[in-house]
Amino acid sequence: MENFKKIIRIISELHKFRITFSVTLTTLAGFTLTAGTIDNRIFLPLLGIFFLSSGAAAFNEYQERDMDARMERTRKRPIPSGSIKASTVLVISLPEIVAGTVLVYIGSGFTAALLGFMAFVWYNVIYTPLKKLSPFAVIPGSVIGAIPPMVGWVAGGGSLLDPKLFVLAFFFFMSQVPHFWLLLLRYGDDYDAAGFPVINKILNNTQIKRVTFVWIVATSVNIVLLVIVGLFQTLFFKIIILLAAIWLVFIFSGLLKRSEEKFNAVRYFMLLNIVLLVIILSMVIDPLLH
Repeated sequence: MENFKKIIRIISELHKFRITFSVTLTTLAGFTLTAGTIDNRIFLPLLGIFFLSSGAAAFNEYQERDMDARMERTRKRPIPSGSIKASTVLVISLPEIVAGTVLVYIGSGFTAALLGFMAFVWYNVIYTPLKKLSPFAVIPGSVIGAIPPMVGWVAGGGSLLDPKLFVLAFFFFMSQVPHFWLLLLRYGDDYDAAGFPVINKILNNTQIKRVTFVWIVATSVNIVLLVIVGLFQTLFFKIIILLAAIWLVFIFSGLLKRSEEKFNAVRYFMLLNIVLLVIILSMVIDPLLH
């Protein structure tokens, strides 16, 4: 039983299942927003995105194994801790990426499969190497977050040229950046020790907080646009989304305070995640009630 639990833990950590499930949920959100329902058209695309995201996450851990070993936050991950061989991860992750792409193709066609594969390319081939070159890599890297809901949108019969999709994709893009900068406020020294270029070398913590707040405000404006362009139909969820946008700005205004107390970046990180989860779940549920 202990060995079984250990294997499950290794698989979960290697594939970053918490992130992978979130990515899969955004795909479902994209589908329901355009299809207005949940039916068998989404099954294979969801499974495919899950495999793609899992494989990309595992391949990323293979790519960054040396740097992970230098960071306090990541040194206990499966590869640097010695729980699994790097070569084994490569053998696991690449077939998952191929299988995920094929599943999306079978379920939703070439366009959706191309988008899914683009997410892998952008994450593992472009963003991951770019992180070692620029402290601002997270900005182009955040494009990755916009792609899974686009896959769901296409799977639901939506057009890539629909203006609503642009607003939806831009929301997921905007919301990714504050995540990473909040992590840098907590683990900047760790990233620096691992050899990553960090904005902590360019901006002080007060400046990073202010820049993060600007991104939060921009994200909140985009949240309001989700309602304005008609992505939400029921009055209840329109109110929920607008309140979420206001609450986000109110809570994160704390980043502007000059306080001598130790700043709890993890708390803000979790609050942002909670707001985003509420919005994504609203995207899934609202069309089903209309």
